[in-house]
Amino acid sequence: MMDDLKISKKKPSYPIGSKLHNYLQEYNRNIRLPIFYEDLLRFQGSIVVYDNHGEDTLWIRVYYNEFEREEIDLSLKRVYSILISDGNESIFKYLNVDAIDYCTFGNSKPFRVKIRNVLNDNYTYFYVKKADASRVYGLEFEHMLSPYNLNFLVYKNTLIEEHIAGIPGDEFIKNMLPECSHSEKSQIAKEFIKFNERCMIRLLGDMRSYNYVIVPTHDFDHVVYRIRAIDFDQQCYEGKFNVYRPQFFKENFTMVELVREKIQKESIEQYKVEERSIVARRMISYHDRVAELLECMEEDTISIPEHVEQLRESIYKYTLDVEFRRSETMGAIMKNALDFVRRNYQGMNMKNFF
Repeated sequence: MMDDLKISKKKPSYPIGSKLHNYLQEYNRNIRLPIFYEDLLRFQGSIVVYDNHGEDTLWIRVYYNEFEREEIDLSLKRVYSILISDGNESIFKYLNVDAIDYCTFGNSKPFRVKIRNVLNDNYTYFYVKKADASRVYGLEFEHMLSPYNLNFLVYKNTLIEEHIAGIPGDEFIKNMLPECSHSEKSQIAKEFIKFNERCMIRLLGDMRSYNYVIVPTHDFDHVVYRIRAIDFDQQCYEGKFNVYRPQFFKENFTMVELVREKIQKESIEQYKVEERSIVARRMISYHDRVAELLECMEEDTISIPEHVEQLRESIYKYTLDVEFRRSETMGAIMKNALDFVRRNYQGMNMKNFF
């Protein structure tokens, strides 16, 4: 089953509509930026970026002519300041743009910008991408319905995303998971169950091992592992329901086997219910904002009619909730999915909130 799961080879980029644009303005996501994605495409040349083991990372390091580089560097410092602060230019003298990398793999073809503080050599990254409505919806739902806050900005056709730190899932599975202790593997298996459920609930697709990161946190005498999505390109686009369930990708086979080995069936169901209830609670916290975003999404086009029809039928068979069959858009399917979770998993002690 894992070997047969395929997704569309090329997902189109959907423009930011007026309603979504107004939503982004209301919540301070839409801010005038000094540089566009297309500006970074004017590089003069590039070199391949290799990892510490000499493997091709699929990123290339780009360079610009001297005149353009000076202007680009200044603009990127401004973007960084707007993203993490109030846009104050006083910090510019402490910043250096160490590298601009371009990824030729996948749909989004992002630029990755490395910014370093020259006083202490601390550095961080941010990404410059084409503004795609699917990805913006994905980022907003991640911000509201996952345990993690996200910082991003949109201006016309350009999207700026903060870097999500962590160990790439594929690298962790290959090099670090075998060295984990029994208790650590059990905790990772539990987290994968919850991550799998979270992606399914909010219809975030294509969570293969290289599209999420493992985040280890030291807590007293042990390490706590969390799983975070890092690619939001496939929010509500595909028609196959299993695309929104990470367990069905062959790249995650090791994680699925870990769950089978470490977690009993009763506990799997317990963790699924826990995650659904947590998402329902988050919907309370962002109730008006979620409703506004879903209203934008219901009127938006972020997929093709065939995918909408296929997905609504698949979820109907999974839930037996007739409301899914009335969904005309991906936004309507998403609204019905979240309503289903809210009705069924908010818990008796939460009913007075609605």
